Amino acid sequence: MQVHFIDTQDRLKEICQKFSQSEFLAVDTEFVRQATYYPILALIQICDGQQIAIIDPVTIDDLGPLMTIFYDDTITKVLHSARQDLEIFYSLNQSVPNAIFDTQVAAALLGYGEQIGYASLVKQLLNVELDKSQTRTDWLKRPLTDKQLTYAADDVRHLAKLYPMQKKKLEQQGRLSWLENDFRFLSSEATYSPSPETIWLKIRGANRLKKQKLAILKNLTSWREYQAIKRNLPRRRVLSDDSLIELASNPPKNLSELGEFNGISNKFIQYNGDEVIAAIQQGLNTDSKDCPQLPTVEKLTQDEEALADCLMAVIHLSAHDNHISPNCLCTRKELNALIKGKRDLNILSGWRNELAGKHLLKFLSGESHLSFLTGQLKLTEALPV
Repeated sequence: MQVHFIDTQDRLKEICQKFSQSEFLAVDTEFVRQATYYPILALIQICDGQQIAIIDPVTIDDLGPLMTIFYDDTITKVLHSARQDLEIFYSLNQSVPNAIFDTQVAAALLGYGEQIGYASLVKQLLNVELDKSQTRTDWLKRPLTDKQLTYAADDVRHLAKLYPMQKKKLEQQGRLSWLENDFRFLSSEATYSPSPETIWLKIRGANRLKKQKLAILKNLTSWREYQAIKRNLPRRRVLSDDSLIELASNPPKNLSELGEFNGISNKFIQYNGDEVIAAIQQGLNTDSKDCPQLPTVEKLTQDEEALADCLMAVIHLSAHDNHISPNCLCTRKELNALIKGKRDLNILSGWRNELAGKHLLKFLSGESHLSFLTGQLKLTEALPV
């Protein structure tokens, strides 16, 4: 394939005009985000199966012609493990392209394991060993080396070959439409928009806190998220997770006490101290009934534990029959939630429901049962009474 390096506005318009008639485009990005909240776009690679464009957003001010193609619903955008790439488009445009095909998601349905890496998938399907020497390269440094350009081109060169193969297999199995829910999730703005009010739920150690101390953690985590967004800094550069837990566990009453905590500098107190103390005080003043609570995990009874084992057997049977990993279908935690009556679950949506979810519900309702016949475990439809 011919490779074009695009570093001027005129060349971008020219290549986008060619790509505008494509049925699909394999897309990948290179970005840097070690020192920022939002990723810094460093390179965009595109392949239509015939030619490759490596686009330099560092030297091109207006990416409008490219965005017109990306947001064209008639062109399928093919990516591998698409979320980080799509997050970049969300941060640039506050919206996400539609018509997405994720080869990692498709690989799971086709039996290549859960969250398979791009290099591994290329090796298994195309028998090509990818060069990994540029994985940690500085993509913002200019000029780019020949090795960097080859590495970047290969990311879409092979992606454009994987897509038709996966699409054909899915069509032959009648499963292409099963991925619609997964791809719709990837195109949802809610998947990428920050949620400062709920991010406290992801802080490790939160389960050690109760009532007002949990309210403090929520307030501080929300404050940190807004600061990180406002200043475009990584969360840890504003305040570390460990500091959040420590401040919530032993809340300081004033700036003097705040200065006694590890990791809290005089400069931090000078610029942020009053707001941090205010957030802590607000948490301390929260009425017990209004304090946030962690999601409750109901413990299974002994009979329910045995039932979960049976449901896991159904999962393993479905996975075996469809040549995929059981982990791609469902986790034990999700089965526990199913037993407790939850129905808004991944296993009951899309292709996972087709392969296993509906069988779990039949088993729970008594419409089917497990049996061990002729050395094989089988799920059998119950005879009508």
